[in-house]
Amino acid sequence: MLGKDKMDFFHGILWIALITGVAFVIAGIPAVKALSLSPLIVGLLLGIVYANTLRKGMPSSWTSGVAFCSKKILRLGIVLYGFRLTLTQIVGVGAPALVIDAIIVIVTLGGGYLIGSRLLKMDKETAMLTSCGSAICGAAAVLGAEAALKTKPYKTAVAVSTVVLFGTLSMFLYPILYRNGVLDLLPEQAGLYIGSTIHEVAHAVGAGNGTGDAVIASNAIIVKMIRVMYLVPVLLVLAFFVAGRLGDTDGKAGKKKIAVPWFAFGFLAVVIFNSFDFLSPTLLHGIETVDTFFLSMAMTALGTETSFDKFKQAGPKPFILATILYVWLVLGGYALAKYLAPVLI
Repeated sequence: MLGKDKMDFFHGILWIALITGVAFVIAGIPAVKALSLSPLIVGLLLGIVYANTLRKGMPSSWTSGVAFCSKKILRLGIVLYGFRLTLTQIVGVGAPALVIDAIIVIVTLGGGYLIGSRLLKMDKETAMLTSCGSAICGAAAVLGAEAALKTKPYKTAVAVSTVVLFGTLSMFLYPILYRNGVLDLLPEQAGLYIGSTIHEVAHAVGAGNGTGDAVIASNAIIVKMIRVMYLVPVLLVLAFFVAGRLGDTDGKAGKKKIAVPWFAFGFLAVVIFNSFDFLSPTLLHGIETVDTFFLSMAMTALGTETSFDKFKQAGPKPFILATILYVWLVLGGYALAKYLAPVLI
């Protein structure tokens, strides 16, 4: 017999699964398909609507289940996404992804910290958390940095809010720009552009799928996962060189626990396994279907946590910084994909 806490935990998961099921039905409507709105995007929209209308009616005890969907199930979905890729495809992305991802991470992280702490006079922790979210992998990077810096919860919530806001905007903006010929990029370049500049991994999946091009969708997630892997050295730097100055001044910064994104290594392990063609096409198709549902659950859960009240409490400075970084990502990232990538091939 399950205890009440566990029952409430599963109720939260089942509730998100139910909304996700509705998202799948809506995404299957021909008119919605014509708009290239995947279940991931529909799920996110339903989640946001729910968060700002009926969320208060959800038992607070279900929150742990919802959080499980937005974090653990997201990571499982990313790991399973590896079954859609092979090492041959990753090699095909090549040096441009490694170099451009590195430039994006270094400039966004360093520039964001300096602009936030010196120009906008923000507290250093919030500036670093916001910059990490824009530079690497969204909420996962913010949470990883939080573990290294030991910041106050509200600062993490503010940084994650900026990630959700601008990551969601990109997920809709990039497909629209591409499908209307505004970007003027080859599919390989467009995938590089999306993967190297969008915030969340799930947002990269949604934006890539939204273009309606399989090459873009594949390249976007590969480039994005390479960028996620840069989180490991960034967290090491934060823990050993930055945490002592930005976090608590108790002299224990070097001993703070580092949150390593193991799901990125799981993704890589699955890609390596899939490169040997052990599984039949039918089984792979089944795994992809389950994976799409998991990712859609994660997006739905992320949406249900996007309350407009959070933005009001944060004040303008974190969002001003995030806006500056977003302009850099959209314009600077485009320039890198358009002009530097061909040189590196």
